[in-house]
Amino acid sequence: MIFNWIKIFVYQLRQNMLFSILNILGLSIGIGGIIFAILLWNEEHSYNEWNPEKDKVFIVVNDVGDNMLWPMTVAPIGPVLKSTATEMESLCYYQANYYSEMITYKGKKEMLDKVFDTQETFFDYFPFEFLKGNPKTALKGGNGIVLSEETAKRIFGDEDPMGKSVQYGGNWTHIVTGIYRIPGKSSVAPQAVVTLMEDNLKRNLDQWGNFNFGMMVKVKNPADADKIAKRIEDAFYLNRTVKYAKEEGMTPEAFVKKYGRLRSYLEPLSQVRLHSRVDNAFPEGVGNYQFLVIMAGLSVLILVLSIVNYVNLATANAIKRAKEVGVRKIIGASKGNIIRQFLFETTFMTLFAILLALAMVELSLPYYNEFLNKQMTMVGAQFYLQLIGIFVVVLVTAGIFPAIYVANFESLKVLKGNFGRSKSGVWLRNGMLILQFSIAAFFIIGSYIVYKQVEFMSNKDLGFRGAQVVDVNFRFKPNEEDFTRYTTIKQELLKIKGVQDVSAGAFNFGWGASSSSGFSYKKGPNIQAKNIAMDYNMLDMMKIKLVEGRAFSPQIASDTINSIMVNKTALAMMGEKNPLGKEIEWNDKKLKIVGIVDDFHINGPQQEIQPMMFFHYKTISWMQGNMNHIFVKVDPENMDQTIASIEKFWGSKVDTEYPFSYDFVDKTFARTFEQFVKQKNLFSLLNIVVILIALFGLFALASYSIERRMKEIAIRKTLGAETASLLKELSKQYLVFCIIGFLVAFVPTFMILQKWLEDFAYRIEITAVPFLIGFVVLCVLTIVIVLSKAYQATRIDVLKYLKYE
Repeated sequence: MIFNWIKIFVYQLRQNMLFSILNILGLSIGIGGIIFAILLWNEEHSYNEWNPEKDKVFIVVNDVGDNMLWPMTVAPIGPVLKSTATEMESLCYYQANYYSEMITYKGKKEMLDKVFDTQETFFDYFPFEFLKGNPKTALKGGNGIVLSEETAKRIFGDEDPMGKSVQYGGNWTHIVTGIYRIPGKSSVAPQAVVTLMEDNLKRNLDQWGNFNFGMMVKVKNPADADKIAKRIEDAFYLNRTVKYAKEEGMTPEAFVKKYGRLRSYLEPLSQVRLHSRVDNAFPEGVGNYQFLVIMAGLSVLILVLSIVNYVNLATANAIKRAKEVGVRKIIGASKGNIIRQFLFETTFMTLFAILLALAMVELSLPYYNEFLNKQMTMVGAQFYLQLIGIFVVVLVTAGIFPAIYVANFESLKVLKGNFGRSKSGVWLRNGMLILQFSIAAFFIIGSYIVYKQVEFMSNKDLGFRGAQVVDVNFRFKPNEEDFTRYTTIKQELLKIKGVQDVSAGAFNFGWGASSSSGFSYKKGPNIQAKNIAMDYNMLDMMKIKLVEGRAFSPQIASDTINSIMVNKTALAMMGEKNPLGKEIEWNDKKLKIVGIVDDFHINGPQQEIQPMMFFHYKTISWMQGNMNHIFVKVDPENMDQTIASIEKFWGSKVDTEYPFSYDFVDKTFARTFEQFVKQKNLFSLLNIVVILIALFGLFALASYSIERRMKEIAIRKTLGAETASLLKELSKQYLVFCIIGFLVAFVPTFMILQKWLEDFAYRIEITAVPFLIGFVVLCVLTIVIVLSKAYQATRIDVLKYLKYE
């Protein structure tokens, strides 16, 4: 029996080669799309899954005011928790970002970009696999350095690294005390681990306002995490609110009313990658859960479209096999036997489609990885189980209905040439065709709206001009508070041919400022603003406009003592119409406003502009420690030569230990919304895929439908019907289905895209234009496909179809 089924299946493939290829190709594209989505889903959800402590380890997140969330805390909170939080097992401070440092061994230098600074208990929280050394003692003593397996190989080659001394950053000598391997995807995946932060912690043990340190806590019972968060809030209340209220001569209640109360949250390590309130708790960053869901949802839609397309074509093709089924039933075949035969054929079709999908994914996976900056592979027990699941779902959904549809043919009717089926079957096939049109309409409209939103962000006035401005990473030495080194560097840079201007800032265009403080004006509420420290000429060089007043000037001594500027957003929160000359209170200082800066984007264009305060570096001495960017404006002519000259000067005069590192400001800023550009490109690609699948199905279905009506067409032509009337008659039902499909998609498309746009502080409005474009494109594609087949049908030789009547 199986052998006969195979022979029939092969025969049917040969008889309907084109449509079989289109069917398998459409199904394989849908399966390929879901495989891509599964690979990405698995990748993002695998972060920290290997970690046995993931449900007991929590990070501390603080809301310092105005919904400004920081994954940082203060040094003195640790001792308080150790003495009061009985629910806590231990805690561990860490620096939330990697450091880039030079490691030197026997004259050989290796630049490491991912050095992690933490405390000696770190490996209790991230229990990496230790190849050498003891994780419990590797970081004790403060002078140990633990290396990853790959880093140890780079530095020592085949030599045993244990116990060897290395120079770290040119200032410290460390002993290699361990070699580790990271078992899987991790929120912390360093090349080396050190414990240099202890001295900094000790210096800040009485500072309740310096949120400079990340903190992990390990709890005895995860259900007690909220209790520990409450203890943190209480500690801040006693040591910040009560203390600061007393200094200002206020009651704690009045202080809270004016400045607000700090709130703390504990987030489990298992949720940090995809569901964190903050995006910079760990140096490996967070995943984009929205993009993940969008990718999964779109892939499921494409798979549904492929399956619907397959079912439509399978049921349409069943008409050709009606007599075969009638004969088999006359000679004794049961419905169950016929259903099993057609399911058997669908199994082969699905296997072919999956194999073709796997081949397409394998060939395009390098480009997919590059597109998403990933390193995904099609391996692992989880992936193979998911692949089996896809096979079962496709087989059941794509195979059962066509098999039952065919098995229910009435033998005598089909043998007499009556192939008509019940109206419910026809309506179901038409309903699925309408669903295809709806999905296609969603993708066409969605692709246009996503494109317009990304174009809007790309062309938005950012409030500054970053073209031809180079952002150079600068290692500032905090002991040089008088700017001697920076001013000397600036003077030398200005001598280089092609350099037009030089300035400095404690911030980065695109990624924001690293420091934030609250200030108050009169008796108004506390305003949490970004601290923007800069050189005198920063605003002029970046073409940032002044709304009122003046910028800082080297000729005015007070500009390095008590002068500040604020941006329009901060001014609006102050509620002052005449701000110039007015004083604000900032960290026990009274500072005078000398200028109002027009709003500009320091973070990505999708984010709201935050309140900002502008200082000269000398005004707030400790801000000089944040001076890590020098901005150089270069002449667009001979730009390569100018940058080469800057690099030569930098390597010989400024920093001989570390490589010259720079980027263009406009390119850095563009990376802040790169993920949305990728979403646009992805949507456009999927839009093409969806249209192709829909056209495959429409082409095949129209072919089958028109082929069934060839005798009708021949009779109409014999009776004198015009070609135009025949084309209208043959195509009008598909145009009606197209219109119904568009109407069905209208509301869901609007709601989904409106939800997507809510994530943007600055966004386009959804108008009727994208829907009109989507409707026109869908109708044109439908008419072109159907009319091309219908026109061929009108060119037939009528005798061929009437000679037996």
